[in-house]
Amino acid sequence: MTALPRRPAEPGPDELLFVPLGGTGEIGMNLNLYGHAGKWLMVDCGVAFGEHDLPGIEVVLPDPDFVFERRDDLVGILLTHAHEDHLGALPYVWPELDCPVYATPFTAALLRRKLRDDGVRQPAELIEVPLSGRLSIGPFEVELVTLTHSIPEPNAVLLHTKCGTVFHTGDWKLDSDPLIGESYDVERLRRLAGESVLAMVCDSTNALVPGSSGSELDVREALDKVIGAQTGRVAVACFASNVARLETVTTVAESHGRRVALVGRSMHRIVAAAREAGYLADLPPFIDVRDAGYLPREEVLLLCTGSQGEPRAALWRIANDDHPEINLAEGDSVVFSSRVIPGNEKSIFALYNALSRRGIKVISDHESPGIHVSGHPCRDELTQMYQWVRPRIAVPVHGEARHMAAQAELARVCQVPEVVLAENGAVVRLAPGKAEIVDHVHAGRMVVDGTSLRTTDSPVLRQRRRMVREGSAVVGVVVDSHGDLLSEPRIAAAGLFDREEEPEVEEAAVEAAEDAVHRASRHDRRDDAALGEAVRLAVRRALQRELGRKPVVEVQLIRLED
Repeated sequence: MTALPRRPAEPGPDELLFVPLGGTGEIGMNLNLYGHAGKWLMVDCGVAFGEHDLPGIEVVLPDPDFVFERRDDLVGILLTHAHEDHLGALPYVWPELDCPVYATPFTAALLRRKLRDDGVRQPAELIEVPLSGRLSIGPFEVELVTLTHSIPEPNAVLLHTKCGTVFHTGDWKLDSDPLIGESYDVERLRRLAGESVLAMVCDSTNALVPGSSGSELDVREALDKVIGAQTGRVAVACFASNVARLETVTTVAESHGRRVALVGRSMHRIVAAAREAGYLADLPPFIDVRDAGYLPREEVLLLCTGSQGEPRAALWRIANDDHPEINLAEGDSVVFSSRVIPGNEKSIFALYNALSRRGIKVISDHESPGIHVSGHPCRDELTQMYQWVRPRIAVPVHGEARHMAAQAELARVCQVPEVVLAENGAVVRLAPGKAEIVDHVHAGRMVVDGTSLRTTDSPVLRQRRRMVREGSAVVGVVVDSHGDLLSEPRIAAAGLFDREEEPEVEEAAVEAAEDAVHRASRHDRRDDAALGEAVRLAVRRALQRELGRKPVVEVQLIRLED
């Protein structure tokens, strides 16, 4: 009997494939697949924030169609840690997959709360894996290796297969004193050199940055000096997921006689998950934001979300004096213990300016170096990891093209024999034979649009982008059964022109609509679709002449029968 041909990218019994669908060639939105012996294992399933070319969109995720088509062969989803760019897509993806999800205790605690808050039923199998745990998932023997990052319990993943072992780093750094959680497992890392690791799939975020990323202990010392020097009320903006930073800020605040209030829903969610997993047990109790106003300003510290200038986050509302319970005034200070994520510069600087205009002091790591450190490895740390792991193949991920190219160059300097620079959708065959890209699969993007999931090139988003760029108008036309006008057409075009100051624009559009009806053939007048299209084109041409724009025009045609 002739064997049936394999589907594209189907992993053979003696084959090991790596397929990134998100997070390769970009920062965020990580979704990686490993294929072996006809089965697939997903490592991480994250989101990114919406960009300026996606109006009305806050969350973007990898298009999961490739995975959905292979759901029967997906043996599980393994999460390296709890950042949104590694697990944030699960509420949208997991219900369609209904496979086991594996996570360490803190990540599992945070995921349960996230799914509950988003109204998503819990996975039937959310399996907690201990730090340094080992387990079998389909044809993969999985071992977690504890690393450090800007969140508790970050793990590298060792995937053992009969084709070889892959070391998937996830997000990491080398911090010997992370303050919260375990330090990196240096003994396990050192032993890897003797285990003939086939490939290392590695974080590239800081591959262009010399030196090391720095320690959370250094941040504590820097924040102690900065907060101690402030008078009035102090707000500290940081990533809620950085539990060590939350602990640092709270400890420093207490040492300077300040009580801490959590401001922002994600702050409360992270603290609850951290305490469930055994962290933050010794911190003094937080005060309710509603009680902060009863304390002297110099005795209050606000720990806020919104360090990236998110318009719906707590700090943006405070900066615009729009928060129902918290206010800042002249003489108060805001400390940004966070980095500027590329692409967020405009919104962050707008936040800085909104605060400054009100006489509120803005302190970032530009003014006070050391109040933030990165959670990703710089070049010295990458070099050390290559010296420990000594892989045969280097596969840079988690970075833009320039970051990945820099890591590829560094891997070659570290004498890695093979380097593969891939992109989302590339099918990388790690074994057997020489590592190479052997195929490409669909790797698009989806957006969360209210309660709907759409592709980024959907007609809805294309029209919305055009409406933002060119404007829109609605034309109301009422005709009788013969297609004759019963009243003057009405034009609604909010944001396109000013009816009071530019009456000639409305007059031109109305005349164009009337003329289109009068010129239409007898047949077209009796056809709603044909008559509506004639009016739409005529009005759009008129608006283009008057305004130099090509707005989206919609016609609402009402036919009153005799």
